[in-house]
Order: sequence, then structure tokens, then C-alpha cells
Amino acid sequence: MKEILNLLYEHKKLSKEQSRKILVDISLEKYNASQIASFISVYLMRGISVDELDGFKSALLELCVAVDLEGLETIDVCGTGGDGKNTFNISTTSAFVVAGAGYKVSKHGNYGVSSVCGSSNVLEYLGYRFTNNISRLKTQLDKSNICFLHAPLFHPALKSIGPIRKQLGVKTFFNLLGPLVNPARPTHQLVGVFNLKIMRLYQYLYENSEIKYSILHALDGYDEVSLTGKVKVAQKEKELLFTPQDVNLPQYNPEAIFGGDDVPAAGKIFTDILNGNGTAAQNDVVSINAALAIQTFKPQQSIADCLAEANESIVSGKAKSSFEKLISLS
Repeated sequence: MKEILNLLYEHKKLSKEQSRKILVDISLEKYNASQIASFISVYLMRGISVDELDGFKSALLELCVAVDLEGLETIDVCGTGGDGKNTFNISTTSAFVVAGAGYKVSKHGNYGVSSVCGSSNVLEYLGYRFTNNISRLKTQLDKSNICFLHAPLFHPALKSIGPIRKQLGVKTFFNLLGPLVNPARPTHQLVGVFNLKIMRLYQYLYENSEIKYSILHALDGYDEVSLTGKVKVAQKEKELLFTPQDVNLPQYNPEAIFGGDDVPAAGKIFTDILNGNGTAAQNDVVSINAALAIQTFKPQQSIADCLAEANESIVSGKAKSSFEKLISLS
């Protein structure tokens, strides 16, 4: 590790293979907590390269508990986190709206590190029991259109890193890895990122894969479509820049999508939306994110038609039904 740290302190970058090997070595507990914290801290002061991110991703996919969905097309709906905005669980709620609309969702998530409430926090609070039993996950996906993969159960290589990340309490390059290392290897991905540089990194990685993707970033700093201003979306064939007005939705103040101060508050917002009691801002933000996920499956379909599908999933109670089925099957 000393050699690697000295190299990084000299502002040099690692190759893909060096990056892969260091995460494998971390998983083998070859380094102590201070060394790992020092390694992570380098990337708080300088950006990560495509090769480094690709190497870290390769290591975690190599070491993870793989979930073979036998060719089934699924989508993951998630953000990198780390935007510091403390919104409610937009991606998680949107995932159930997508599932309610009839699409298969393999959602990858974790406890919040740099936020009050991550997807795992809210689902655990609402009664979901995490599992890495592949048969059970497949049943959940079949019956409710969604399964949830709690990252620590699938990435034992990171067990020594979790406490260090929690103690640091800030976004790290591990935020960037979450959407890239879903052990179910979804065929489609809607991922929100917290800045345009990360969007470009993701584009480089996804362009060389078979994944059908939509990468989004709200220009005022959100890792999701916040409807607080302009948003940029990068897809395989095109890039879009649109305002809320361009998709016939209002523009909201940031306070309208605040996530609350604790997990119970976040859980209440989540259930309010699925029960049809969400505010206009909450409903619209969830619907537009779900609509972009649907459009990732149907790139030729207009955003208006995708929004209609998302809204119907909420209003009809199908999104709620998907959630309740998942809980009952856990």
C-alpha cells in the first residue's frame, strides 16, 4: 500500500489492473483501517479516472455474490448519492412506480452514508427483510416485479470498508461504484450522478457495454430529476437538456422535496406517495424519474407517454401493490 499511496500523493493515476488488484487486496484484509482511509481520502482531493473506476468496478463484480436472472431484462433505478441535498428517497420510490407499471426492477441499494436515509434504511424500516437467497429474490421479482439487493449481503469484499466510510461521513468513490456493481447485472440502468464530470465517466464506461442506460444530472446539483431547474440526460444515442416546463411540469423549490430529518420521516413520505397522499411536488418528481426509467426500456416513446404510465402506476395503486407484495414475500 505504501507504494500505491506514494504514487497517488504524486498526483499519478492507477491503471485498471492496479485499481482492480488493490480492491481485491482490501477484500483480503491486507491493509489496516488507517491505510484504507488514506487511500480513500486521495479521491476526496482529486477526481477518479475512467481506468481507476473501471478497475474498482471489475474487482467488485468479480468478488460479489452473483445473481443470475437467466437473461431476464431488468432495470436498476438509483443515484450515486453524495449530492448533499437530503431529498426524500426519490429513486427508491420511483423503482416501485416502474415495477407497478409492469417493468422488472432489480434494485441495488445500501444504508445512507452521506445522507440521512438510504434505500436500505427506508425499506428495512417499512418491514423489508434483506436476503441474498437467489431463489427468494427471483420469486419476489416474479410476483412483485421488483427485488432488492442490499449491497452488504452481496459485496462481502467491502465489509472492512463500511465502518470507515461511515466514520468519514462524506461522499467517496464508493458512491460512484454502487450503480455500477449491481450483482444482478441489469440490462437497463437509470442512474443519477452529482456532477457533469461523473456523468462523462459513466458515459465512457456504459458506451463500451451492452447496458441500455439513461444517466441524469440536475444542473443545480441533484443526482436525480429534481424539477428545481434544468436537467441533463445522457443516453446511448442522444443527450437531452430540459426544464420542468419542457415536460409540462411545474418548477419547485428545493424545500418541496426535502426528505425529513430521520428515517421515520422518510418512511412516511415514501408511503404517503404510494398511498396516493403525496404532495404535488413529491408525486411529480417521482413520476418524471420513473418516466425516464420507462423510456430507457422504450427509447422511441415520448416522455409524455412515459409520464402517463408512471402516473397511472401511482393513481391505480399498482405501485403500492408492488411494494406490499415485496414486503409480504420477504
